[in-house]
Amino acid sequence: MIHIQEPKSPWEAFHMYWITSLPPSGDSSYNACLNRVISHTGLFKNTISDRDPKFKSAIWTNLHRFFETNLSFYTKYHPQTDGLEERMIQTLEDMIRRFCAYGLEFKDSDGFTHDWCTLIPELELEYKKSVHSSTGQTPCMLEKGWNPRLPTDTLRKELI
Repeated sequence: MIHIQEPKSPWEAFHMYWITSLPPSGDSSYNACLNRVISHTGLFKNTISDRDPKFKSAIWTNLHRFFETNLSFYTKYHPQTDGLEERMIQTLEDMIRRFCAYGLEFKDSDGFTHDWCTLIPELELEYKKSVHSSTGQTPCMLEKGWNPRLPTDTLRKELI
C-alpha cells in the first residue's frame, strides 16, 4: 500500500484511472492526458494510478523519469487508496446514464443513445460545479476560487 500525502498546491498530485478500456495503449493514454489535463494544469509532481498496463508502459515510465516526477501504483479496490476515486467514478457513470436517459436529442428511433461521448464536456462542467459532501465546496471553487456560469443556470426552475 502506498501512503498518499496531501498535496500542498493544486494539481501537484494527479490520480489517474480510465473508466472504460479506452484509450487502448500507453501512447494514446498519454496523449489523452496531455491534451485534456496537462495542457491546462501543467505537470504533476506525483501521478497515482492503478496497475493498468497502459500506465506501466515505457512511455509513461520514461516521461516520469525525464520530467523528474513520481509515478506510484496502488492495488485496486483498496478504500484507503482509491475510495474517493471509486466514489467519483460511480458519480460520473450515474451522470452519464442520466444524461443519456433524458438527452432526447441524442436518441435514435429505437430510444438508444449512441453519441454519449459528445456529452462529456457538459458533464465535466456540471460535475465541477456540483457541491461535494466531503468538502462542502465545488471542485471549481476549490481550484479556481469561483464557479462558472453554466447553460443550466439560465433554465427556469419550473422547467427543471
